[in-house]
Amino acid sequence: MARKTPEINGSSLADIAFLLLIFFLVTTTMNVDTGLNRMLPPMPEQNTKQEDIEVKKRNMLAVKINKSDRLLVAGEPMEVYMLKDKAKEFIMNPNEDEHLPELKEVDIPLIGRRKVSEGVISLQNDNGTTYRMYMLVQNELVAAYNELREDLAKTAFGKLYSKLTPEEQEAVDKAIPQRISEAEPKNVGGQ
Repeated sequence: MARKTPEINGSSLADIAFLLLIFFLVTTTMNVDTGLNRMLPPMPEQNTKQEDIEVKKRNMLAVKINKSDRLLVAGEPMEVYMLKDKAKEFIMNPNEDEHLPELKEVDIPLIGRRKVSEGVISLQNDNGTTYRMYMLVQNELVAAYNELREDLAKTAFGKLYSKLTPEEQEAVDKAIPQRISEAEPKNVGGQ
């Protein structure tokens, strides 16, 4: 008479696999990309005609990144670490230079009359630009605006921008509006 081989009870195997799956789902962390903080223009009404907006040459700072991750600012080669200071000078036009953006006298609530720059920073990158370089340039441009807003907050209200009330922050934002225009990536050129 042949002896029966004992079988392994596999009825709880599905439960164990399910518990392992839940364990890994609960303990795994996932990186969340937050993206870039940009305020987009409102959607145009239907049946409205698209018009190009004319910007005076002096009111635009062209920042280009080529496929070799080289930076060209206002037609001149530049290192990334110099971009923030160049952007700050462009945004503020402290000496009212005729080659830098026009300044328009504006009445800003909580701050009063102030000259506000009409400048726009136009960023364009090549299709071959690395993400790292693109983000370095973005960070420098945003840092320029943040430093200028921080300085104004300390001067006008005597406290850090992050400690301002929403109304005070809105006033500072109106005094130093963040105008970064991103053009469609294309072949900027250069090696």
